[in-house]
Amino acid sequence: MTVITPEIVREHGLSPDEYDRIKQLLNREPNFVELGVFSVMWSEHCSYKSTRAHLRKLPTTGPLVIQGPGENAGVVDIGDGDAVIFKMESHNHPSFIEPYQGAATGVGGIMRDVFTMGARPVAMMNALRFGAPDHAKTRHLVSGVVAGIGGYGNCMGVPTVGGEVNFHPSYNGNILVNAMCVGLARTDKIFLSAAKGSGNPVVYVGSKTGRDGIHGATMASAEFNEDSEEKRPTVQVGDPFTEKLLLEACLELMATDAIIAIQDMGAAGLTSSSAEMGDKGGSGIELNLDRVPQREENMTAYEMLLSESQERMLMVLKPGREPEAERIFAKWELDFAVIGVTTDTKRLVIKHKGAVVADMPITALSDEAPVYQRPFERKAAPKATQPAFDAARPVMASLLRLIGSPDLCSRRWVWEQYDTTVMADTVQVPGGDAAVVRVHGSNKALAISCDVTPRYCKADPFEGAKQAVAECWRNMTAVGATPLAVTDNLNFGNPQRPEIMGEIVGGIDGIGEACRALSFPVVSGNCSLYNETNGEPILPTPAIGGVGLLKDVRRMATVAFKRAGDALLLVGDTKGHLGQSIYLREIEGREEGAPPPVDLAAEKRNGDFVRGLIEQGRLDTVHDISDGGLLVAITEMAMAGSIGAELTFGDAAIALLFGEDQGRYILALPASEAARVLGEAKAAGVSMSSLGVTGGDRIAVKGAGDAPLAKLRAAHESWFPALMSGGELPPVN
Repeated sequence: MTVITPEIVREHGLSPDEYDRIKQLLNREPNFVELGVFSVMWSEHCSYKSTRAHLRKLPTTGPLVIQGPGENAGVVDIGDGDAVIFKMESHNHPSFIEPYQGAATGVGGIMRDVFTMGARPVAMMNALRFGAPDHAKTRHLVSGVVAGIGGYGNCMGVPTVGGEVNFHPSYNGNILVNAMCVGLARTDKIFLSAAKGSGNPVVYVGSKTGRDGIHGATMASAEFNEDSEEKRPTVQVGDPFTEKLLLEACLELMATDAIIAIQDMGAAGLTSSSAEMGDKGGSGIELNLDRVPQREENMTAYEMLLSESQERMLMVLKPGREPEAERIFAKWELDFAVIGVTTDTKRLVIKHKGAVVADMPITALSDEAPVYQRPFERKAAPKATQPAFDAARPVMASLLRLIGSPDLCSRRWVWEQYDTTVMADTVQVPGGDAAVVRVHGSNKALAISCDVTPRYCKADPFEGAKQAVAECWRNMTAVGATPLAVTDNLNFGNPQRPEIMGEIVGGIDGIGEACRALSFPVVSGNCSLYNETNGEPILPTPAIGGVGLLKDVRRMATVAFKRAGDALLLVGDTKGHLGQSIYLREIEGREEGAPPPVDLAAEKRNGDFVRGLIEQGRLDTVHDISDGGLLVAITEMAMAGSIGAELTFGDAAIALLFGEDQGRYILALPASEAARVLGEAKAAGVSMSSLGVTGGDRIAVKGAGDAPLAKLRAAHESWFPALMSGGELPPVN
C-alpha cells in the first residue's frame, strides 16, 4: 500500500489545504486510488475552481436555448424539429508536447462531446495560435497540428470548414489548439448525462483501456517548464477509424429508447464520466474494474480510472436492454461490457480483484470541489490616444506588406489539407467571413465563425473580449445569418497571479456584456488556464465560437466582388483607430495603445441593417472590416472575385485606410441601388458613406496610387508556403 506523503500530494497537483479538505469529506485519509481520483476531479481542467464563480455571470438562456452549459455541449433550436449542438474545447498542452496526436485527439474529443448528445457532427472549426514564425519549433508545431486536425477530421468524414491561425512570440512555449464541433439532431432525440435511478446497468463501449493519457487533466492544469517534453506519456493516442465506428454505433442505439444517460470518457476518463453522471442524476455508481476491456496487462485500478484512452463512452441503459445494445456494438466491432450499476447511495464505489479500492461521496468529487475567489488586479484601460506614425509612408507599399504578413496572408496552405466539402453540404468554404453549411435536405443553413484578437485582449481584457463576441456576431451577419448562440474557449495564464486573474475576470465580464447586448447567449465552453512556460504567459485569448442560422441559404452573401461597376458602400463610422492595429505592428514595428472601442448599440444597429438587405435578396456581396482595416478588407474582396476597385472617397490618410474601427462592413451592390440604400440607412440611424466602384485589375486609391491585383495576390499567397518550406520570409520590424 502506497503511503500518502506531502510530496505525493504535491505531485498530484493538490495543495495542503485541498488535501485537508479531502480528509474532512472522507472522514479519513484517502488511499492512493482515491487520491488520484480527487487529483483529476479537483484539477482546474475538470473543476474550473478559479473561474466558476465568474462564469456564473454569463448569460446562458434564451428563447431558442434547449440546453446551456453543464452538459457535454450546448443545444439550440433551429426550427422544424431540428437542433444544432456545438461546443469548443482546448488541447493546448498535449499539442505542444506531441502536435499530431495532441491536435488529433482534441478533434476526436470534441466530436464525442457533440455526438454523445445525439447529434451527427456536420462541421469542424479550429482556432490555432503559434509562436513567432522564426522560432525554432514553430514550423514543426504548425505542421504537426495541421496534419493531426486534418488526419482525424478527414478520416471521420466531417468537413473542417474554417478557423483562425495566428502567430505571436507569447505562444513560443505554449501554443493554443482550440477545436470546435457543430452537429445536428432532432429536438426530441437529445441525450443527457444524468444517470437517474437505481439498479440500472452501467455500460462501457468503444476502445479498450490502456495506459495513455494518465494524468492528462492534471498536466493541463499546470504551467510548463523546461521539462515539459517529459510529459509526452500524458498525451493520448487517437484512432479516428474506431471513432467513426463508435459514432455510428451510438447513433444506431440512440434510435432506440434503451439509453438513460450517456457520457464521453474525455478528460479524467472513467473517473470523470462516472462521477459526473452520478452527480447529475442524483444517484450513486458502483463499478467493477475487472470487467473493463483492457489492452495492456496488469493494469492497476489507479491506471484504469485515470487513463484517458480515446474513443470510449459510458452509458446507463434501461434494465434488460443490454443484449440489444451489445448486438449493435458487436456489429460495429467495438468493445461492450457491463461494468457496473447505478445505486441510491450517492457514492462512487470502485471494486478491483474482489476488493473495494475506492469509496467516495460523489458530491465530494463535484459539488464540493473547491471554488476560489482568487485575488485579481484589473489594470486601468489604456488611454485612447492615437499612436505616433509616419504619415508620409507610401500607402500601396504598406498594403502590399500587410496583405503578405503572418496575420493577414492566405491560410490556403492550412485549409487545403482539410476536407472542407465532405458530406456535400458545405456552401461556403474557408476564406469568407463565416463558414456556411446546409442543413441536409433543406434550404436552411448554419453559419459558423470563431474569433478573438488577443493583442486587443492584452491591452484591455474587457474591451478585447467584447470585440471578440462582436466580431463573431458580425461575421455571421455578413453572410446573412441570424446569430444564435456562443461557445467560448477561455485561454489564459496562471490564475494564481493577480494580474492574470484580472485578465480572466475582465475577459468574462466583456463577453457577458457583449452577449447580453447582442442577444447571443453562451451555451457551452471550456476554460484552459496555466498556459505559460517558465512564468511567461500567453496573450489572453478568449476565443468565441458562434453559430447562426440562414433561413434560406439561397439568399446568402459572400466576400467576393461579383460585378464591375458595383457601388462600394461603407457601413459604420471610421475614425482611424490605429492603437493595437496590424498596421502599427507590421509597418511601424510597435504593439501599443488602446484597442478600438466597441459600441454595442451601433454594432447591433449596423448589423441588423446589413442582414436585412441580405435577407431581402438585395445584397450579395459583404465583408466585415477587422484586422488591417478598410483597405485590406477591400483588397480581400477584390482578390476573391478577381475584380479590382477604385476608391474615390476623398481622404487617403493612413489612419482612415488601415485603422481598425469596429462595427463596420463594406457592401458592393449595383450602382442603381446605392442612393436608395443610403437613404434607408440614414432613416435607420446607420452611418453609411460611398467609397468608390468595383472594376479593373488593381486597387486604386485616389491620391495614393494603385497596386495590381496580381502583385497583391502573389504576396498574399506566398507567405505560408514559404514558412512551411523553410524559405525566406519577408523581413519583420
